[in-house]
Amino acid sequence: MAEKKAVISRVDPVWTHICDEARAAVRDEPLMGGLIHSGILHHQTLERALSYRFSMKLASSEMSEQILREIADEAYEADPELGQAARADIVAVYDRDPAAHRFMQPLLYFKGFQAVQAYRVGHWLWLQGRRDLAYFVQMRVSEAFGVDIHPGAVVGKGIMIDHAHSIVIGETAVVGDNVSMLHSVTLGGTGKEDGDRHPKIGDGVLIGAGAKVLGNIHVGDRSRIAAGSVVLQDVPSCKTVAGVPAKVIGSAGCEQPALSMDQLIDSRH
Repeated sequence: MAEKKAVISRVDPVWTHICDEARAAVRDEPLMGGLIHSGILHHQTLERALSYRFSMKLASSEMSEQILREIADEAYEADPELGQAARADIVAVYDRDPAAHRFMQPLLYFKGFQAVQAYRVGHWLWLQGRRDLAYFVQMRVSEAFGVDIHPGAVVGKGIMIDHAHSIVIGETAVVGDNVSMLHSVTLGGTGKEDGDRHPKIGDGVLIGAGAKVLGNIHVGDRSRIAAGSVVLQDVPSCKTVAGVPAKVIGSAGCEQPALSMDQLIDSRH
């Protein structure tokens, strides 16, 4: 029985699919062979590939690839939930982003996915009390990807950030599972207040491009925030809000707005 469990534990459909795609990509475009081999095919697990990508993207003259690789390897080994969250994020991107045609694309090319995985390592460091290293990771993620997620923020799994330019998520923000957001979203505070000061985003929420959600407010599950809105008050579950300041203008339009990615607003509202 113990041997059977060990075999089952090695089954990893997401990673197997990525490796199959990678081998096909090398056959189709041999000039990409070096990048694809070093980024995917040289690694036995997705966690190892994520550690490699983390180190390659965030290394600088101040912190070498080797040190960053060791930090990420330690995080993934200590907390298996990091790898599981990454798998959920890959599936989320593939399912929701029409530009994603293969599972390997987020891992190699999409800065939103890569920034979230780097944040996850930084958050692990934060929880271990290694605050300076966590801040360093936050700084490098911001510099490399244009995404600024405080390592103290809590972000669920199944996250899709499309384009991901100019994303800001503050220290006490909480983002639920299966959330989708587009570029230039801010989950911020409203001034110089200390303590719990950032938004709490429920599960399955869709946040449109350029939306600003400010203050210690709650956005209910499966709600929808229209592009360019400024949200300053709680949002009920399964509703659409729009405007400056944002107001409820109707239902969310479907059961799972973050999965459907439907951002159109009924003109009759």
